[in-house]
Amino acid sequence: MNKLSFVIPCYGSETTIEIVVKELIETLAKRPEYDYEIILVNDCSPDNVWEPIRTLALHNPHIFGISLAKNFGQPSALMAGYRKCTGDLIISLDDDGQTPACELFTLVDKIAEGWDVVYASYKHKMHSGFRNFGTWMNEKMTESLIGKPKGLKVTSYFIMQRFIMDEILRYHNAYPYIEGLIFRATKHIANIPVTHHNRMVGESGYTFSKLLALWFNGFTAFSVKPLRIATFCGTTSAFLGFCYGLYVVIRKFIDPTIEMGWSSIVASIFLLGGLILVMLGLIGEYVGRIYISINNAPQYTIRDTAGFQKRSGEEHSTVKH
Repeated sequence: MNKLSFVIPCYGSETTIEIVVKELIETLAKRPEYDYEIILVNDCSPDNVWEPIRTLALHNPHIFGISLAKNFGQPSALMAGYRKCTGDLIISLDDDGQTPACELFTLVDKIAEGWDVVYASYKHKMHSGFRNFGTWMNEKMTESLIGKPKGLKVTSYFIMQRFIMDEILRYHNAYPYIEGLIFRATKHIANIPVTHHNRMVGESGYTFSKLLALWFNGFTAFSVKPLRIATFCGTTSAFLGFCYGLYVVIRKFIDPTIEMGWSSIVASIFLLGGLILVMLGLIGEYVGRIYISINNAPQYTIRDTAGFQKRSGEEHSTVKH
């Protein structure tokens, strides 16, 4: 019997998580040949989502809860859940009802065709224009810097084989980036269309600053192309500066009456100075991440768990990774 593991990061979903779990359980009842477990990860949510998670874990032997000590972000919450998975197939989805739990077997049947990872894709997304723009930017970044296959749609609703998850869990440093870890593990990835639902309550937790942090995390954690781009820009600027200087000298020799302009000099200084500061900042970002990794910054810290005592040999514990 195949076992399905569901990992759901929870943030601001006190009123929706029970609905999502109920929909999952009702859908799973239609295919009793599958065993399952549901791991709910409270990413230090500002509401009281941990209480319904604990209640669900208390009353259902298939449900488990993890509560993180602070908000580490969705990728770290997923890593915390993955380390507790025991299933053959691992499915990640959202806690707000937008990823249709009722269509989970669409993903399961697709991966049974032999794929390593299958992402849900949406014809019409029910996100805001800003969120859709952020998703588009992230897709272009992953295509150009991390090697995402063109045309592949990456979403938060996906299923993967266990050996892919095991490869992901080999990454122990801070700043995990799930898409980057998947793309470096396999290229055997597919899409399957599903319906994107409206958010049940509230708004997306992804602000502009969080989306920006996600982009930075993606292209600095798994690619050195930005450093190569910086080298190219620096070389190009130096070459253009040399050509312009040569042009000015030749022009002065041809017509000694020409007055030299201070404005062009100031503009050149600002241009080159700005480029230098941008490149230094980019290099500093890489060096900073190396420093944080050397200091063993945790991916997450577990404050509390619920339901794992039902498993033999697992006790309540606080864990740092």
